Amino acid sequence: MGMRWAIILPVFGLLLFTAVSFESARVNDELQQSPNRYYWWSSLRLDSDPLNDHPRPAERCQYDPEACANWDVQTQRKAPGWLDRVLVVSGLPAFLLGFGISYGLGRYGVDEVLSFMVSMPVLISGWYYLLGWLMEGWLRKRKLEKKVPLKLT
Repeated sequence: MGMRWAIILPVFGLLLFTAVSFESARVNDELQQSPNRYYWWSSLRLDSDPLNDHPRPAERCQYDPEACANWDVQTQRKAPGWLDRVLVVSGLPAFLLGFGISYGLGRYGVDEVLSFMVSMPVLISGWYYLLGWLMEGWLRKRKLEKKVPLKLT
């Protein structure tokens, strides 16, 4: 019995997703002193309030105009690391579908962070399962072709 790629690859994909998510959570905690509307997952910005139903007051600028002049919205924190790139490139169809789901639900007011974190493990597992299943079929076919001798007529 050979390797069970349909089991190994989804577990590998979920472990990669977990590692990138923990790193993103750690970096977000370092960047933001107060609760923020945006959450950076690797280099993807997710909006926790896409319809702006709960606007946060600009506390710094409300009473001190000088603070407004120095206040800057932080953009992308840094370039994605090699682990992020491996995950996104190897699971590109799952990420495109997951981002589409998050963005689509966000247009109806659903928290993009929540929809991304719920849908991505399912999509990554499914994508890597499909890759493993295809790999097992290809390997099985190759193995059978080696066993069958060619008839010379």
